[in-house]
Amino acid sequence: MPSVINDSCVKCGACASVCPVGAIKDGETQMVVDPNVCIDCGMCIAECPQGAIKTADEADEKWVKFNAEKAPTATQVG
Repeated sequence: MPSVINDSCVKCGACASVCPVGAIKDGETQMVVDPNVCIDCGMCIAECPQGAIKTADEADEKWVKFNAEKAPTATQVG
């Protein structure tokens, strides 16, 4: 299951800097994870200083949907 970013995100970019596949994008209000790219390695979860990233099984369903909807229109980081 892909990682999911919730509204605790402060857009610091720490997660994007460690993502080996570029799945994390800069959304309008927060960073988002593209579920079609994420390989579920967990590196972003460990790196997030805000604790804003969870696995999709642990995250609230609204954030799973939010990330999936916003990722296609978000800006690629890096």
